[in-house]
Amino acid sequence: MPPAHAPAVDVLERCACDGYEQLRIQYAGDEDDMIAAFLLIPPAQGPRPAVLIHHQHNGERHWGKSEVCGLAGNPLQAFGPALARRGFVVLAPDSIAFEDRRAGRQGTQPAPDPEEDWLQHFNQMAYRLLRGDTLMRKVLSDALRGTAVLAGDPRVDARRVGLLGHSYGGNTVLFQAAVDDRVAFACSSGAAASFRQKFAAGTGIEMAEVIPGFAQRWDIDDLIGAASPRRMLIVSAAEDKYSQDAADIVHRARTACVADGVPDHLEHQPYPGGHALTSDRFEGIVRWMDRMSRER
Repeated sequence: MPPAHAPAVDVLERCACDGYEQLRIQYAGDEDDMIAAFLLIPPAQGPRPAVLIHHQHNGERHWGKSEVCGLAGNPLQAFGPALARRGFVVLAPDSIAFEDRRAGRQGTQPAPDPEEDWLQHFNQMAYRLLRGDTLMRKVLSDALRGTAVLAGDPRVDARRVGLLGHSYGGNTVLFQAAVDDRVAFACSSGAAASFRQKFAAGTGIEMAEVIPGFAQRWDIDDLIGAASPRRMLIVSAAEDKYSQDAADIVHRARTACVADGVPDHLEHQPYPGGHALTSDRFEGIVRWMDRMSRER
């Protein structure tokens, strides 16, 4: 469940950027931990649309919020600046086990031992499973705090809060959109692959997806269907094993939208290519988010 009130936000640093102000912030998680994030503020006055951006994985746990904000890594992951310049308030947190939330290490440099960053992430999953908990429960708890921060910000129009993520971030979007009714619209890229497809193809399972018994009752189409009537865009690529059966997933999930009387609220945009984002996909996602922010 989301926190009853928005967590208190500590501003650690301010930086003027081209078209927005970047704040380095932190706020409390649910395990006496602190969630490190960037908050991008456009200069426009009045309540603004907002987006919580979940970063990708790509085996690079030394990058999280910094890649989303264009400070490191792949420029085609820098959705934060692109959306801030379009008037969005942007919140880009580190997921647990990434960048400043790695066990015993902070910053954007990888650990000297290549196995160290992987192992501390694995332990975040394994230790929770041994305690009867899951990593997804923690990831979702942190994500819900993110929307609470945005919805409680006086600069934000709480009716226009969206989610965005690619790959690992897109997977987080799928789970969060299913349970967070403060979200008005959501885009998940490179993450719509069903468990049935992954099992058949031998595709790897991301650590937060390891939820005992989940696949016995549900699959990804159930998550997307649970997000209805919120607006959602699923972005896939023809040669991407992590969105291999996106068309089938969307077809199955659309029944929930039809039942809610909003069949057009679920959109699917397939592209050529593989898992990595292209400029066409990046620009298409930004345009869709911008369009959604203007609809009430």
